Amino acid sequence: MRQIILDTETTGLDPNQGHRIIEFAGLEMINRKLTGKHLHLYIHPDRDIDPDAERVHGISLESLQGKPRFHEVAGQIADFLRDAELIIHNAPFDVGFLNAEFDRVDLPRIKALCAEVTDTLVMARDQFPGKRNSLDALCDRFEIDRSNRTLHGALIDCELLSEVYLWMTRGQESLVMDIDVETPAASAGDMQFERKPLIVRRASEEEMAAHEGYLGDLDKAVKGACLWRTLENPPAEGQA
Repeated sequence: MRQIILDTETTGLDPNQGHRIIEFAGLEMINRKLTGKHLHLYIHPDRDIDPDAERVHGISLESLQGKPRFHEVAGQIADFLRDAELIIHNAPFDVGFLNAEFDRVDLPRIKALCAEVTDTLVMARDQFPGKRNSLDALCDRFEIDRSNRTLHGALIDCELLSEVYLWMTRGQESLVMDIDVETPAASAGDMQFERKPLIVRRASEEEMAAHEGYLGDLDKAVKGACLWRTLENPPAEGQA
């Protein structure tokens, strides 16, 4: 299925209070690969931008002078999203704004326009309950480089989210998900999988000393050698 990694930036938090979309970004993904096709737009909101929102995304009203209004690009956005699965982090936020904008220009809402919506925040909470699951936190967890991201921007957030989504869904795909779809003739025996070397972390001297002290306490408790000692130094063959 065609998927769109999607993000927006807005003038504030609530479309029901008249807040508007000021940046839209979508990256197309097919067969778990970004195709290079994308849609990225800055949009004049015809209203002020809340200072708190501007501090997050860094987009000022002055920087949007001369940019199109939403009604001028609404059809372009709808056509780009049509029939796709949307991949969004905290989907209710972006979907709520898109629905409000589409309502203003009498276009179908997201539920009617798109095949489905996948919320990566919900996925992350299921996979990592009780942990921080912001986009930044997930990038750190999966060791995804976000050094180029100083402010929240829709396009860079989509690029990061595409990597996060692929990490979170690796177990849902076949073992050959990363094989180029243009080489179907290769047999299973010909396939080469690159496997990263395992990282071995050895205990420090302090940790070894603490471990030895703990075993000593166990020896005292059982008045002899604890079970771990016998596992570390099993008796020679023929000995009891």
